[in-house]
Amino acid sequence: MPANKDGDGGWKTFLWNSEKKEFLGRTGSSWFKIFIFYVIFYGCLAGIFIGTIQAMLLTLSNYKPTYQDRVAPPGLSHTPRSDKAEISYSMQDEDTYRLYVKAMKELLEPYIDDRQLDDSKYEDCGDAPAKYTERGDLESETGERKACRFKRTWLGSCSGLEDGSFGFKDGKPCLIVKLNRIVNFRPRPPKSNSSLPVAAGGVLPQHLIPIYCSSKKEEDTDKIKEIKYFGLGQGYPLQYYPYYGKLLHPHYLQPLVGIQFTNITHNEELRVECKVYGENIDYSDKDRYQGRFDLKIMVKS
Repeated sequence: MPANKDGDGGWKTFLWNSEKKEFLGRTGSSWFKIFIFYVIFYGCLAGIFIGTIQAMLLTLSNYKPTYQDRVAPPGLSHTPRSDKAEISYSMQDEDTYRLYVKAMKELLEPYIDDRQLDDSKYEDCGDAPAKYTERGDLESETGERKACRFKRTWLGSCSGLEDGSFGFKDGKPCLIVKLNRIVNFRPRPPKSNSSLPVAAGGVLPQHLIPIYCSSKKEEDTDKIKEIKYFGLGQGYPLQYYPYYGKLLHPHYLQPLVGIQFTNITHNEELRVECKVYGENIDYSDKDRYQGRFDLKIMVKS
C-alpha cells in the first residue's frame, strides 16, 4: 500500500506540483514560451506555403495551360459510343438502337440552326474549307470570341433531320465523329498525299484535316463496301481552329463529320477503323482514340 501511495503521489505530483507551481513538469512561463515558439514556427511554415502557392498562381493563365509540351494530339471520338467499342443492333427491334439514336440527338442539340442565330455569339465562316480564323491573342482582354456556325444540314443523311433514326432502321447506320478540343491547337493538313490512304484518290485536301474509314481486316473489305461522308468537306475545316477555351469561346462548335455505312453486310461482325490525317496528328498503340478509333459493327436484319 505505501508503494502504491508513493506511486500515486508521483503521478499526481507530475500532473500538478503545487510546491513548484508546475503543470506536467513545466511552469506557466515555460508553457507560455513554448506556445509562442510553436506559434511563430508554424506561422512561418504557413507563410512559406502560402507564398509559394501565390507565386505559382502568378505563373498560371486563366485562358490556356502554361505548359502544353506533353499534351498529346487530339483524340478522335465518335457517337454513338459503347464501353465495348461495339455497335450491335437489330433492324427489326427499335429498342436495340434506341440509345444510339438518343446519343446522336443529344450531341446535335447545340447544332440546331435556331440556336446559332445570335450574331454577337456566332458568325458565318464560309461554306467551304478555309484558313484558320484568328480571333486575337489568348491573353488579350478582347472578351468572348465568336464561334463559327456549323449547319446541321451539312451532315446530310446523318443529320437526323430527314431520318430520325440516323439510318439505323434501314440497316445503314451513321456515326458522328469529331476531333477532341485542345486549347490553341492548330491541326495542320498533310503535306503530301503519300500519307493518305488509297481511298483519297491521290487528292491532297486544302485547308482540311481529312478522315477516312476502312475495314480493319482485309477479308472484311468487300463486306463494308460503300462509306459516305457528310460535313463541310470530308474532314475538319481549318477555319474552326484554334479553340480559345471555355472562358473565351463558350459557344464554340466543333466541326463534325457524319459517316454512313450505306451498304454494309448484315448479320456479320465487322471491324472498322477510322483515321484522321495531318502533319501534327499522331497515333498511339496505348491510346486507341488518339487520331483514330476502331469499332465493331453488327447489323442484324
